Amino acid sequence: MTSLNNKQTLAHEVVEDSNPTDNIDFQTIINRRMNRRSILKGGTGLTAAAFFGALPLVGCSDDDDSSLPVNPSNDNSAAIPAQGDLKRPETLRFTAVPHSTADTMSVAAGYKAEMILPLGMPLISGIEDWKDSREQSAESFEWRMGDNHDGMWFFGKKGNAYDAKASENGLLVMNHEYVNSSELSPFGYHVIQDSNAAPIFQNRRLASDVRREVNCHGVAVVEMRRRSDGMGYEMVPNSKYNRRITSSTTAQLTGPVAGSDLVKTKFDPTGFQTRGINNNCGAGLSPWGTYLTTEENFLGVFGRGRDADQLNAGHNYGRERYGAIEDFPGWEYLWHTPDAKDAAIPDEFSRWDMTAVGAGAADDYRHAFNTFGYITEIDPFDQHSIPQKRTALGRFAHENCAYAPVEQGKPVVFYMGDDARGEYIYKFVSKATWSNADIGGGLKVGNKYLDDGTLYVAIFNEDGSGVWKALVHGQNGLDTSNNVLPFHGQDEVLVFARAAADVVGATKMDRPEWVSVSPITGEVYVTLTNNKYRGVSDDQPLSASNPRSYQVGDKARGNDNGHIIRWAEAGGDHAATSFEWDIYLFASPSDLSAENLSQLNDSNDLSSPDGLYFDPRGVLWIQTDDGAYTDTSSCMLLAALPGKVSDGSLMTTSAGQQTRVGMPASNDNIKRFFVGPEGCEVTGITMTPDFKTLFINIQHPGNSWGAVAGGSTPRSATVMITREDGDVILAESFDTVTTST
Repeated sequence: MTSLNNKQTLAHEVVEDSNPTDNIDFQTIINRRMNRRSILKGGTGLTAAAFFGALPLVGCSDDDDSSLPVNPSNDNSAAIPAQGDLKRPETLRFTAVPHSTADTMSVAAGYKAEMILPLGMPLISGIEDWKDSREQSAESFEWRMGDNHDGMWFFGKKGNAYDAKASENGLLVMNHEYVNSSELSPFGYHVIQDSNAAPIFQNRRLASDVRREVNCHGVAVVEMRRRSDGMGYEMVPNSKYNRRITSSTTAQLTGPVAGSDLVKTKFDPTGFQTRGINNNCGAGLSPWGTYLTTEENFLGVFGRGRDADQLNAGHNYGRERYGAIEDFPGWEYLWHTPDAKDAAIPDEFSRWDMTAVGAGAADDYRHAFNTFGYITEIDPFDQHSIPQKRTALGRFAHENCAYAPVEQGKPVVFYMGDDARGEYIYKFVSKATWSNADIGGGLKVGNKYLDDGTLYVAIFNEDGSGVWKALVHGQNGLDTSNNVLPFHGQDEVLVFARAAADVVGATKMDRPEWVSVSPITGEVYVTLTNNKYRGVSDDQPLSASNPRSYQVGDKARGNDNGHIIRWAEAGGDHAATSFEWDIYLFASPSDLSAENLSQLNDSNDLSSPDGLYFDPRGVLWIQTDDGAYTDTSSCMLLAALPGKVSDGSLMTTSAGQQTRVGMPASNDNIKRFFVGPEGCEVTGITMTPDFKTLFINIQHPGNSWGAVAGGSTPRSATVMITREDGDVILAESFDTVTTST
């Protein structure tokens, strides 16, 4: 055995690509429909009406963007987490933040940005403060802030209950997506090499390091109260609400998969519980006031040996469809590898090994992998409640979960993306219809809306329309007649949702990430972060994917900067099974003129859009997770005022493909508000109901950002942004006096 200290490949640097199907790519649809219609209509003279067909658009009118109406219904007002005037600004009047690659963060003039709640900060008394030496015990992280803060939400609190309009006091709930092992352990990223072991055990890790990482994943609940000077918030020390939910916390499986043979393990042979929530990325609010966290890159924490002969062919394919091939050691976590004698609880490490080694599922953890990859509901106001994995919403690499505006007597609709190359966009429509009386009802209300309904996957048609295909056992070929993976029941459809979506012909997308729904038009926006292989590698040719493929200098980039798609559901009904779509924005450096289809400039250019959030006023906040433009600027946060589907024009890329782009960008409708420190990702976003405080998160910062005084170890943290004068965020944009841009 040899002790090694290796450089870790960070989890955020790994992009899964396990879709073997030939389902049509999203950009092939653009290319084919544009080429065909150009021939029929005579090139760029194609009208918007011809492009989009005759389906009605939500909230569309002939008026200019300044007249876009706020949803007039009073039925859903109680579920809007904001107070005061919900009017949207007509233009953005703050001074744009310039590009920056500094090791500090920068925010628009007139605002203050401060770091709070960094990695390792204790949530209760009696735990020593974080040390730059990283010598804190692994067990103590059950009561500390975890690593790589991500999606979050501010829950207004009045007394001991949820109040959607309250701002003086609240619970800030956030995800901890993954860990930077080399900056978390006092030993760095430490492995012990054993070349005589089976392939998935040849690199073993220390028990204490794995235990620390398990506790650094999950969710943090932190009670916050407004400071005495009225500016920003501080943590309430020793609050009964302060807690951590980690990859060791017991979680309940609910919905059609609960009790299925596919989720029975040695931990729970009945198949109703599992241990842990993991790789929690984006987040969402439920309309009744609970937290919806997402499990994204759960593949990376599991190992799999050689056991295909112990599984039926369909279930073996089901594993591989999520990237879990035989002899898969996981990514760099290797949580299954510490010596069993060092376990503090039964199967502490072996539960991360999905290899079928026992006589049956009750004798090993072959199905533990199937208990991850779900939308998980948490009630932050009930500190004794058990997280609920809502299996009816499907199993895949969930990025976030966004609900459409609710309306009394109609189903509740949630939208979700599967963040991997070539994966799909989904929505879930509840069987139960919405009632405002359910606000504040906790997990019992979640049982009502999230355990029974229909999961759909999106197909983007060549004529600009789209359809939602139901993923229901017995429909659309989802039965035992499927040769690759026979579906014997709804549990198999949901556990292997990707394979089910393959069967119905879902449209392959370039890493669907955050979803957000406009409170003004009801249209749905999704970030498609990037794909540098488009038009570059043989297996992802331009004709099958994206209208942009370009080269900078001697480096091929494909669609390295990403874009944002949006659609309007037919008739304004989010439960509809058809929709119309366009591309809201193509990200690009402003000097990449041939590819800058949205006409971005130095004040608003961006690359790799990721986080996405409509505040209740209708302002769209866009965050980036980029590696293609970081020589010019670190990742950033932009504010935007979108229009509506079909508000732009047809354009032709340098690759000769036509596509429809939303209205051009300008300093009035999109502008850079914040730039993070060098090396970071800007992610996670929420706003207090009074609009006076904006929270965002900083992941994997470089240099020593977030380090304790005199220290050098960088730490992920939350950033709290307020106006220096205490007014609402973007107050200057409501002023009649125009400031410089």
